[in-house]
Amino acid sequence: MAKKENNSRLIANNKKAYHDYFIEEKYEAGIALHGTEVKSLRMGKCSIKEAFIKIEGGEIFIYGMHISPYEKGNIFNRDPLRVKKLLMHKNEILKLQQKIKEKGYTIVPLQVYFSKSLIKVEIGLAKGKKLYDKRSDIKKKDMARESEREFKQRF
Repeated sequence: MAKKENNSRLIANNKKAYHDYFIEEKYEAGIALHGTEVKSLRMGKCSIKEAFIKIEGGEIFIYGMHISPYEKGNIFNRDPLRVKKLLMHKNEILKLQQKIKEKGYTIVPLQVYFSKSLIKVEIGLAKGKKLYDKRSDIKKKDMARESEREFKQRF
């Protein structure tokens, strides 16, 4: 489990993953990109809402990550939804592969960010939530919001 540095800048966040899954472990992975994709990410044009991760042949890939074409990239632009390879240590990939063989586990992208000058993807080993789990989370958030409102009104 790698820790993020202080000098990191968020590009894209996947709030839906925290709503739909219990995140048990988090990992940091590099991502193999081409030049115009990096320029587009520097401008913040990325979405991972519909993205998912698969392990194939001992390598880990992210599907459905949308990186908008760079405006000035013309012929050098790549397909916005192309499959991108994630860069992780072999033992981490094997550990994740063993875990997702268990029922209910999957790997989801949580956020994309700059770490110094490198682009990183934070991925999470996740277990799906049931409908009643989601309802209880919503109820807790509502109660916290209500108590915060009452506190503001008093002072």
